[in-house]
Amino acid sequence: MKKLLTTIAMIMAATSGTVLAQQDPQFTQFMYNKLLFNAGYAGTSGGICGNLQYRQQWASFDGAPQSIALGADMALKTLPIGVGLTVITDKIGPMSTTYLRAAGSYHLKIGAGKLGLGLDVGMIQKSITSDWIVPEPLKNDPSIPGSGPNFDNPDLNKATFDLGFGAFYQIPGELYIGLSSTHLPAQSIKEGDLEYKLSRHYYLMGGYTFKLNPWSKLTPQFMMRSDISATNVDINLTYLWSDMIWVGGTYRTGANVPAILAGFQGKAGYANTIGYKIGFSYDLNTSETNSYFGPTYEILLGVCYTPTIKKETSYGNERYLD
Repeated sequence: MKKLLTTIAMIMAATSGTVLAQQDPQFTQFMYNKLLFNAGYAGTSGGICGNLQYRQQWASFDGAPQSIALGADMALKTLPIGVGLTVITDKIGPMSTTYLRAAGSYHLKIGAGKLGLGLDVGMIQKSITSDWIVPEPLKNDPSIPGSGPNFDNPDLNKATFDLGFGAFYQIPGELYIGLSSTHLPAQSIKEGDLEYKLSRHYYLMGGYTFKLNPWSKLTPQFMMRSDISATNVDINLTYLWSDMIWVGGTYRTGANVPAILAGFQGKAGYANTIGYKIGFSYDLNTSETNSYFGPTYEILLGVCYTPTIKKETSYGNERYLD
């Protein structure tokens, strides 16, 4: 099994000595951690918020893809500015990537909503280790890390700066739409004959909440992601009951993978100033490989502190789409 994973990773990692950039880590529960994809979102919710996501793909597969993401943001009290921080780790077999970005967003009041225009600046580190089974141990390909009887190729372990831009508009509890791009410099990370080439990634997301009755809301939403060479779209429909319990489904084009989601959110603390949420998603792999690769799932934990008490409005829990 490990040798098969190595072969898959080698195909992904080395083509004529160049590592071709894949899509950024994807999350089924993208709607609950928007800062990961759009710097303009920083601080637009008005609170001090943090969301942690864990995604395990192909759980039965040795060295399977695994992603962890933290997004935290807040609005500055006396300025129309939001700040945020994202940390993401993504690993598959011998390859791992770490993203660290600080975001700043300028807020403009437009109609009933708020527009955030943001930049994020940080670093990206790529590591490809030789701690794997080389498919052909006696043949030395300098573009592939590895060690054997007749060679010892170095690992790739380098970092470079990263830059992204995002525009995000929302009317709390009603609608949101965002357009953003990551890895704007699109530079390369190179060590010896091994090169990892970054590609710009583009994101378009949006959602609208329909209030069915005083206890029920229905929200269709989507996120399109593209690096030009590949594009896919997540289409989601979520039902929220009593501003507490949600269930939903997502379909991802390209991979043709449906997923189910469920979660709970509530409030705590003095005057209900602390909001929290717990979410879970499960990808339904209907192909014949499901029994071999195993399940794919995500766990979400979120907390948000709103220092001021807001008046109740007709849209109820204004933080649901934040």
